[in-house]
Amino acid sequence: MGTSLAGLARAGDNARDASGNDPRTLLVVGDSISAEYGLPRGTGWVALLEQRLAAGYPSWRVANASISGETSAGGRTRMPRLLERHAPDLVILELGANDALRGLALESTRANLAAMIEASHEAGATVLLAGMQVPPNYGKAYTTEFANLFRLLADEFETALVPFLLSAIATDQARFQADRIHPNASAQPLMLDTLWPVLEPLLQAPAATASGSGSGSRRRN
Repeated sequence: MGTSLAGLARAGDNARDASGNDPRTLLVVGDSISAEYGLPRGTGWVALLEQRLAAGYPSWRVANASISGETSAGGRTRMPRLLERHAPDLVILELGANDALRGLALESTRANLAAMIEASHEAGATVLLAGMQVPPNYGKAYTTEFANLFRLLADEFETALVPFLLSAIATDQARFQADRIHPNASAQPLMLDTLWPVLEPLLQAPAATASGSGSGSRRRN
């Protein structure tokens, strides 16, 4: 999904926020859907999420490590360093679509996402899996298996799941850029609203609970 790189979001510090709460980090690891491909800077759903958190959950900061064109294999390779650098409390994984567009084996996608979830849990982070779907021209069997992949992973690892991040816009071509693949600026608030009902309870969970969900003890180096 494109080749441009998205920069990491602003780095946080270790100081307490204005309300006296310890800062908590939400790490987004995705592809062009999360990297503002083809969009004006600051209009993507991750940037809108950062604004919403600043207004309602100021103890949270966002680190966006999404890269346009990223595959699940690329994300898996980068994941250990990202976890070490950001020590996130919560990780949103939005990867897999480029695997499908390139015709990569679904088992490889599953294995890569599973490894990223496990690494996140071992680092003490809660995971929200943002699922994707591919057009029906890929064949019924493949499209069904691809869509189910995310639910099966969520069940296996007991992670939160948004089955299809683009569900609110998938059938509305007015919400897409000229390539008919990448959502445009008008689609970004709808994508965030699709994610929000699943994400917000994770933001509200006490730090000890959120960091320990399905992941064991928290490690900070």
